[in-house]
Amino acid sequence: MNVLLVSQCDKRALVETRRILDQFAERRGDRTWQTSITEAGLDTLRKLLRRTARKNTAVACHWIRGRDHTELLWIVGDARRFNAQGAVPTNTTMRDVLRREDENDWHSAEDIRLLAQLSALLHDLGKASEAFQQRLRNRRDERNLVRHEWVSLRLFLAFVGDDDDEGWLRRLAEDQNADAGVWTEPGRYLRDRVDTGIGDRPFAGLSERAPLAAAVGWLVVTHHRLPVAPDTRLGVVEPSWLRDPLSCITHAWNEVRGKEAQGEDCRPYWELAGQLPVVSPAWRKQAARVARRLLERLRQNRQGWLDNLWALHLARMCLMLADHHYSRLGVDAEGRPVAERRPFAQPDQVLYANTRRDRHGKAQLNQSLLEHLLGVGHFAGQVAHALPRLERHLPRIASHRGLRRRSSDQRFAWQDRAFDAATAMREAARDRGAFVVNMASTGSGKTLANARILYALADPQRGMRATYALGLRTLTLQTGRAYRRDLHLGEDELAVLVGGSANRVLFEFHEARAEADGSASAQSLLEEDSHVFYEGDADHPVLARVMSDPQVRRLLWAPLAVCTVDHLVPACESLRGGRQIAPLLRLLGSDLVLDELDDYDIEDLPALSRLVFFAGMYGARVVLSSATMPPALVDGMFRAYQAGRREWSRNRGPSAGREDGPVEVPCLWVDELVRPQTVPCADPGAFSAAHARFVEQRVARLQEQKPLRIARLHRLEATPGRKREEICRQFAAEIGRAAFDLHRHHAGTDPLSGQRVSFGIVRMANIDPLIEVARALAATPPPEGIRLHLCVYHTRFPLVRRAEIEAMLDEVFDRRDEGRVWSIPSVRCAIDDARDHEHVFMVLASPVCEVGRDWDADWAIAEPSSMRSVIQLAGRVRRHRQGMSRSVPNVVVFDTNLRALLQPGKPAFVRPGFEKDTLDQRFLLASHRLSFLRPDSRTAGGDGERIDAIPRIRTFPDAFAHAREHLVALEHARMEAAMQPLPEEAVRPQAAPAGRPSSRGGGSSWLRNTRDLACLVWQFPQATLLGVLPRVQPFRHDPEPDRTLVFLPDEEEETLIAHRVEDDPRKWGQDLYVRVGSDMLHPLQVEPASGVRSWGDVTPTRLLELVRELAEFEGLGLREAACRFTVVEVRKEKENEGKGWEWHPWLGFRLA
Repeated sequence: MNVLLVSQCDKRALVETRRILDQFAERRGDRTWQTSITEAGLDTLRKLLRRTARKNTAVACHWIRGRDHTELLWIVGDARRFNAQGAVPTNTTMRDVLRREDENDWHSAEDIRLLAQLSALLHDLGKASEAFQQRLRNRRDERNLVRHEWVSLRLFLAFVGDDDDEGWLRRLAEDQNADAGVWTEPGRYLRDRVDTGIGDRPFAGLSERAPLAAAVGWLVVTHHRLPVAPDTRLGVVEPSWLRDPLSCITHAWNEVRGKEAQGEDCRPYWELAGQLPVVSPAWRKQAARVARRLLERLRQNRQGWLDNLWALHLARMCLMLADHHYSRLGVDAEGRPVAERRPFAQPDQVLYANTRRDRHGKAQLNQSLLEHLLGVGHFAGQVAHALPRLERHLPRIASHRGLRRRSSDQRFAWQDRAFDAATAMREAARDRGAFVVNMASTGSGKTLANARILYALADPQRGMRATYALGLRTLTLQTGRAYRRDLHLGEDELAVLVGGSANRVLFEFHEARAEADGSASAQSLLEEDSHVFYEGDADHPVLARVMSDPQVRRLLWAPLAVCTVDHLVPACESLRGGRQIAPLLRLLGSDLVLDELDDYDIEDLPALSRLVFFAGMYGARVVLSSATMPPALVDGMFRAYQAGRREWSRNRGPSAGREDGPVEVPCLWVDELVRPQTVPCADPGAFSAAHARFVEQRVARLQEQKPLRIARLHRLEATPGRKREEICRQFAAEIGRAAFDLHRHHAGTDPLSGQRVSFGIVRMANIDPLIEVARALAATPPPEGIRLHLCVYHTRFPLVRRAEIEAMLDEVFDRRDEGRVWSIPSVRCAIDDARDHEHVFMVLASPVCEVGRDWDADWAIAEPSSMRSVIQLAGRVRRHRQGMSRSVPNVVVFDTNLRALLQPGKPAFVRPGFEKDTLDQRFLLASHRLSFLRPDSRTAGGDGERIDAIPRIRTFPDAFAHAREHLVALEHARMEAAMQPLPEEAVRPQAAPAGRPSSRGGGSSWLRNTRDLACLVWQFPQATLLGVLPRVQPFRHDPEPDRTLVFLPDEEEETLIAHRVEDDPRKWGQDLYVRVGSDMLHPLQVEPASGVRSWGDVTPTRLLELVRELAEFEGLGLREAACRFTVVEVRKEKENEGKGWEWHPWLGFRLA
């Protein structure tokens, strides 16, 4: 390719870029180069330019595509020196004539800055206590009895006294008033656990009398963590926590403790070790300046200070960011404060705020308390002042051919229609956001369509920033690979974050194997997706203070981030403030895609609703992407997004500052069958009606299509009184009968041996019974002339073994090229070993096979847990070969599950499933026998029933009335109960005893069974000021944490030995490996019958071979590689009275 390179660098940057460009291209002028170069060479050149880039670097690369056509490929450095096409201006000026940077739509920006600055000057006053100063000097090591934030709050409220906001601000604005006595005067300075007869809820009454003081107090007390009630339990909420959250806070909310200390033990936490910094002229000068400006804003502010959640959360983020940044500043090589500290350093101080480590690792006093308050106050103001400009300084992707190009494949033509519809609503989405529902079927290009939609909604002059959040690590890596391959995005443009480095290494390891085997997909040409990457400005006051952390940089800097949703939920779920900063900044500057939202557990939906609420509040556009979303789920997420946009519109955009009214959100529905539907929705009713119209159109088109998956019910006979082993053997026999019958109808023919071969999936609900059934299945001879190849797949394998199983199955079940499967080694060798037999390749899998795996099987068998599980499993049948279908059922669904047979009379469709035991038992099925699968089913016999997404996406009429009778109605009823708003009477304020909320001893004021109520965040957004909702509705909560095991090599490195991973009590944050004895780990006995073989290598030495290969691949020692790649999570041994576990390389782990 022929390229033209233009340098607009200055000073030393020009010298450096000339040195690099001269090595790759010939000069055509002082600042111009031209050459023919390969794609790899151009990538190398760009990396070198980026590595040496300075503030004055600006290099543009143009692709000369013909006599009269060039195209801008990329810009390294300052993109402002070129226009959108890469042209250089004729004349320039350093004067900001248009003053664009001076204008923004942040109507509350000054409120945020002033709140952050004043709270920064107050936030650590409590560190003046004797206890804290002793702790800094290693004279006290007990756990905090009273945290310094609470002492800071009490000191501030002592200054406020009984004044209203104007009164205490006037006193603070008088900077000559140096009297510190008012801050500690008895009767004003109230000391919890020391003084008697004082109110322990300082915000009660303050919110009405002095709301600004309450807002500042909230910022002070939450700058490290959000308050949490000390007696919170899962799913139980006090209504006052929702309606009037601040009035509930007591000192016990600041840090949850066990036994409460009283009296003399707490006194050192309240006694001061020296004069407060408030007497310092430097402190008074800063505080007075902020107070005077706040007095002016007090008269102008039409909103209540505590009602403006947008401003409060952003002010808190500014305070936390400034505090974290300034606290890290230490001394230079000569022992003097670093340059950033010197303007605030104060001599002759006796009170200190923190310590640092010297060159010998010893703790030394670092910043004085006065210096720390002044420095944090200054930087909080800087951060808040720069926040409106943050979006302009973040990198973006623009002019991307791959995202703009029309589809040449008719199957993906719907993406063009979606792109055009999104482009048409771009202007409306600029000020009002956008809520997009993508219901396209699996395999229709939904992933690329989501990126194209957000690209169309973005300002074409500025480019796109987006975050693609998924639920599974494997799916995250696959999506990241798809974007990197299809859009040719580099490491700085696309960040893939999965949370576990071992998962990424294993993914890349098997990718490298595929490359070596020649089975990887061919790379497309650069012409397909050339684009411009606008680099950001890392010198921005906000970015400069967070980019030092490489993990934060990866999440924040890349224009497109593909990550597990766990990287984003700390924005609304983390109780500790530091973990909120990076995801909040990510939401503030990019749009959000939530993929396969309905695959999360129903108890995780409240946390995801809070994430959507925060995304709306920070101005992001949101895309929900799934083909099987129930109407109630979509409706609830819209309500959360609209509530967030309401907070945003009060502070930004043309309607900011006006009275509350309907917030109209532009909404877009797209799929591969129906024309895109665009509707501006101002209320949930209008949205629900529009969604129902789109769904009905989609249902009509789905019903017109020839079915690809047809299911039949298979009855399981139940004999009372049988033992568990007998029931499992009978269950295995039924699986065998159904599998061989499906094989008879759906097997293909191997072109070499001429034998019939089929590939199928058997889905079971739980791992322990799965292993028992696998043993029984392996011990059962298949019919004469058939060989069964069995693969067991679930999460209780060592990580490297599970990755090998997944890589093998991903390769075999990729049926896009129908003929390739016969040449795959694991299949070819198995067939050649018995050329005179038919072959059945069976995967016996846990629910992990339902999502995140792009598989195409010939048939499937389902042990039912829910209709969702059946639909998801059926989606793995004929997934890639959609043009081929037969009228014979290719999915078998058992009419009940193993749990119902083992525990008759108890809830069976649980964990996983939607049954739930409540007082009214409205979510418990009357029968666990399925007579039909679909609400509109008319055939329940051998003819089979069509399986598609219709039962999930269409509203079930009167679902609550039929929830005990119908599996589909149960799912819709549970979803409606989770996503619909609470009735007013359920949260009506009730009288509580003075001093604290009502106790839980049978009090009727407590809201119970709120574990899955997603409505709380958008019905009561004020509750986000507390940490209660994340505590009572935690994300991915595991009530019974697993035990972690790992296989480590012996001294000779010839065998691997199981160890238990424990926290090392001597070294915080490090692991301790304890060998698992033979009395705790037992070999699992498997005796395969004649005609049954393992699918894949399950020899005892295989695990060690894999670890050796990975150690070589990563350049690690064998023990280090084993520590990273042989980890396995198993159930705790206490559940079986300490008998330990059973293990086999073929079957995995289970409790003994």
